[in-house]
Amino acid sequence: MGFVAAEGIAPQVSAVWPYDTYHDLRWLFVYHQWWPEFVLWLVYVALTRGALTTVLVVLAWPVEVVPRPPVRQLLKRNVGISVAVTVLVVPWAVISVAASVVALSWVLLASLLPMFLLAPFLQRAAAVGPWWRGLPSLSLVGWTLLNFVVLTMAGAVAWSVPGWWTVPVAAAAGVLNGVLWNRTVRAAVLAPRLRWARVPVAPIAALLALVVPLLIPSLVSTVPGNQLRTEDVLLTRPLPAGVTEAVVVLAGYGSAYGGEQPRDPRVERFSYRGLGPDGRPLPYRPQDTTISVADSVGLLAAQVERLHRRTGRKVALVGESEGAVVARTYLARRPHPAVDALVMFSPLINAGRAYYPPRGREHGWGVVTGWTLRAMFGLGRLAGAPGNGPDEPFIRSLLDDAPFYRNQLMCPVPGVRIVAFLPYTTAAEAPPGDYAGIPVFQTPGVHGGLLNRSLVQDRLVNFLRGEPVQRTRREYSLFQRLGAAWQAPPLAISANPVWEESEQPDPALTGKVCQPTREPG
Repeated sequence: MGFVAAEGIAPQVSAVWPYDTYHDLRWLFVYHQWWPEFVLWLVYVALTRGALTTVLVVLAWPVEVVPRPPVRQLLKRNVGISVAVTVLVVPWAVISVAASVVALSWVLLASLLPMFLLAPFLQRAAAVGPWWRGLPSLSLVGWTLLNFVVLTMAGAVAWSVPGWWTVPVAAAAGVLNGVLWNRTVRAAVLAPRLRWARVPVAPIAALLALVVPLLIPSLVSTVPGNQLRTEDVLLTRPLPAGVTEAVVVLAGYGSAYGGEQPRDPRVERFSYRGLGPDGRPLPYRPQDTTISVADSVGLLAAQVERLHRRTGRKVALVGESEGAVVARTYLARRPHPAVDALVMFSPLINAGRAYYPPRGREHGWGVVTGWTLRAMFGLGRLAGAPGNGPDEPFIRSLLDDAPFYRNQLMCPVPGVRIVAFLPYTTAAEAPPGDYAGIPVFQTPGVHGGLLNRSLVQDRLVNFLRGEPVQRTRREYSLFQRLGAAWQAPPLAISANPVWEESEQPDPALTGKVCQPTREPG
């Protein structure tokens, strides 16, 4: 079908629990339009998975050592467990789809780690009972780890090979999945005496899995360099000699500004609340960064105009994460002729790959996904988790204007020099592909953090002085491919009526951005 963005997911069709159900639900949460359709397909997925698992367990059972239970008994067991696994995996599949909306690697990690945690328990559920009690054997844990590695490598190869070669690669992955089913069923049936045999370990692990999304941001914050933000590089010291432009620094989502003045009068901090009566950027709180991109673009336009008048200089924009999105959208919608340079740190590459309708609409692609996210955010707020939910204006901007962010964010702008600094985690934030039509500087680091301050600062200053800055690393492309298996499938641009007026090509079908626009009609 030429749907290149989804090729890395194919090897999971016959994977061992829970990755097979994780595969099915990611497709379903992206590709449904109304509640009855979703419920019908959800029932179909659960029943079909139960039947297929029964066949696989029958084929894998070590009958030469242990008598196999009747097929009817295994079918009843596996259909029931399939329903339970489907319910258990739903939150993580939904989070995976949310990750494709905001293009943040830590959100994708929050959807994947619970799968890895639950896998040893669910992989023995198909064959033995009571599977929820006791610790899984070391051999089963080892097969679980190998299962994850096989799916990751198979997804990378399936995406990397050209054309129809994906089919034999997926078939080979199916053979490996068959071997894994054989080994995991044998490990479960022939397991030695269980440790903690009376302890309901699996339910405890499931409860721990619910906490994982809350812990990921805190864990990411401990990575060296994560606390060093882009604004710290420019706001705490005068601009070096040779930089002739005035600079607007746009911080990212969840940032805050107390009104501190930069060391250099040519530098200003962008305010998500706009300018005060004296023309200075107003202090803002983290919740102020949730405004729509259109509102932020309007505020940036006013700030650029005033800064240009005050200094009489050309203006460079330096944006991080949401700030990079705002700055690039500004250049596309309301550019000022004085702006001649843009630096983007950790831009949200290929955001808006899924969709769900606004609150109040009961029909549209991803309608159940939207309500599931609202319910999950509501429960999270009761538990003290941060966040304003999936309907905040910034998120809706990514959803409603997705064709632009998927295809044009990393494209050149006539008359403007642009460079994007990409940390390695950005490689896992979208399916593999060529997502840059501008110079990029790839560097070790996490989203929004500067692992090597001196290196990035030197390159940033060099760029503001007018020098070309670019560096690509082989391992970056490798990380992209290794993440191919764990992305949610994108919603095709042509499928969504909300985007029907867009003439943007679809990177999900080409693996490239900045392609010529389609002719209307």
